[in-house]
Amino acid sequence: MTRGIVYLVGAGPGDPGLLTVRGRELLGSCDDVVYDALVGEELLASSLGERPVGRHFVGKRGGEAGSTRQEDIEALLVRLARDGRRVVRLKGGDPFVFGRGGEEAQALARAGIPFEIVPGVTAGIAGPAYAGMPVTHRGVATAVTFVTGHEDPEKAERATDWGALARSGATLVLYMGVRTLPDVVRELIAGGRAPETPAAVIERATHLDQRVVTGTLSTIADRARTAGVAAPAITVVGDVVRLREEMAWFERRPLAGRRIVVTRARAQASSLSARLRELGAEVVEMPAIRLEPLDPAPLYHALEKIRDYDWLMFTSQNAVERVWQAMRAHGLDARSLGHARIAAIGRATADALLECGLAADVVPERFVAESLVEALKRRHDVTGRRVLLPRAADARDVLPDGLSALGAQVDVIPIYRTVLDGDGAARVAARLRAGEIHLVTLSSSSTARFFVDAVGAEAARIAPVASIGPVTSAAARALGLRVAIESEESTIPALVAAIVASASSNR
Repeated sequence: MTRGIVYLVGAGPGDPGLLTVRGRELLGSCDDVVYDALVGEELLASSLGERPVGRHFVGKRGGEAGSTRQEDIEALLVRLARDGRRVVRLKGGDPFVFGRGGEEAQALARAGIPFEIVPGVTAGIAGPAYAGMPVTHRGVATAVTFVTGHEDPEKAERATDWGALARSGATLVLYMGVRTLPDVVRELIAGGRAPETPAAVIERATHLDQRVVTGTLSTIADRARTAGVAAPAITVVGDVVRLREEMAWFERRPLAGRRIVVTRARAQASSLSARLRELGAEVVEMPAIRLEPLDPAPLYHALEKIRDYDWLMFTSQNAVERVWQAMRAHGLDARSLGHARIAAIGRATADALLECGLAADVVPERFVAESLVEALKRRHDVTGRRVLLPRAADARDVLPDGLSALGAQVDVIPIYRTVLDGDGAARVAARLRAGEIHLVTLSSSSTARFFVDAVGAEAARIAPVASIGPVTSAAARALGLRVAIESEESTIPALVAAIVASASSNR
């Protein structure tokens, strides 16, 4: 009988960026993931990728109906490992901080199953940090105590000495104590903790919709109830709560609280998604398109006659990447193009060329085909020259038509085409209809078209869109989309800047 291995991995409190490097590495290579209710779909999607991974939801919600019994979770881990599987048991926060990871480790040890513990960032530290409250601070608090709030303070026998905690003077961090908070507060005050001690409840810590309710020990339970605070939530009691006024940072980020859909092709989405997340947005990646390579024979044939061309013109980073790969496959490098002029439609495309050791001779001021044609009109070395234009099959004909009008001989070679991807489209459509999406980013005309095809015209028209430039905006408006933001330059940094400027003006 082949035995596998189980990794007890802490997923962190919610923000996917708080998953450890080791945790992400294991998720990228596991056969199965066994996860609970506090593990977000975004973390799973970004870590598992498109691999066929067995997913086993074993959520528990305080014993509510539908909760998975602990013994059933342990039996599942043992069974999967005995089947020779590499299993990640993904637990919210840290496995050993009120996570019952110890019990699962004991069960695996008894069954003779090898396992590894991967600690995670616990909510009791991350939640206060995201709320601007250090759990210890020089001159304010020199100790911190983590305690579960699940235990009823009024039961006859209890493991927690609330009186001793009240007298300790340490920062108190209560896990999972929303329902018992009024009783905990009474016990702490009765034990000697001053009623005016600052207190805060942090709901859904580190998530986009994190909420913080502050008050004093005597008022916090009522304030949390009035605000409708629900689990999961962390309660902090101590003078460190006062530091929030000075240190709060999470909700002050320019895109905090915004949920933005990124529709770029999967391979290109990372730079835009990463920047939006840094600025506080929750990013929902739904690649509307994917790039499908076409028959490479026409490009190979053109490269065999590369010295016959006076100009090479590139209208996307994708074209640069594919042409460079084809050149390398034929033993060619930048020296092979030393005789030719090179034009790039924009700065990002020109930067991609530079990475290949090629400097563009022409980059227009506006990063659209019309502007490139205008720039070429001012030159005297286009008329009568041969031009190689490798591009997407469904690209507009503005550039080849403009070059022909200038008297150039243009060889247009389609090297890839954009096709509908739409991965996750049903989920995004549902969130659009529920009003959960604040903005949709569009980085090309084809992205706009395929976005509508993927989610449906009705859903696509609900949220405003941010367009990378006038051509994309025109295509979006023709589809009935509401263009609220248009970047001044057709680049990702300019698009992000426009989104931030709009968010700032609307606050």
